[in-house]
Amino acid sequence: MNQLILTVDKAGRLRLHGENGPVLVRPIACFPWSSPGEYLSLRDTDDWEVALIREAQSLDTASRAALEQALAQASFVFEVNQIDSVEDELELRVWKVQTDQGPRTFQTKLDHWPHAINGEAMVVRDLAGDLYRIKPHSLDPKSKELFWAFRE
Repeated sequence: MNQLILTVDKAGRLRLHGENGPVLVRPIACFPWSSPGEYLSLRDTDDWEVALIREAQSLDTASRAALEQALAQASFVFEVNQIDSVEDELELRVWKVQTDQGPRTFQTKLDHWPHAINGEAMVVRDLAGDLYRIKPHSLDPKSKELFWAFRE
């Protein structure tokens, strides 16, 4: 497929149009998260990658608009102001935090760790695909103590 064609259907779902007709996809940001318009994986309903977008700017205007709409709906970035607790439960890690949008509880797999971005912040992705940005130097002493094990 030379040129990716993306549209949003009436239900607000992203579709990739290819040789075999339209396929429902969802965008997943790959690394680095500090460059949100680069390296986006398009996954089908079975979570298989069907296309990789190296740069959103390479898409035509309509496809880029559809992708941006899907990205806005697909994931949110929460700014963590305080960490109340981080506990391991079975195969999951349960985080209780305070964000700019209020208190949040989210889960990550035990083997998923925060990743450094821009040298001053770290990002962790929860099981639902939402992103949580943590600036360790801005945390209160209790939060820093809870977060120390996740520092690189």
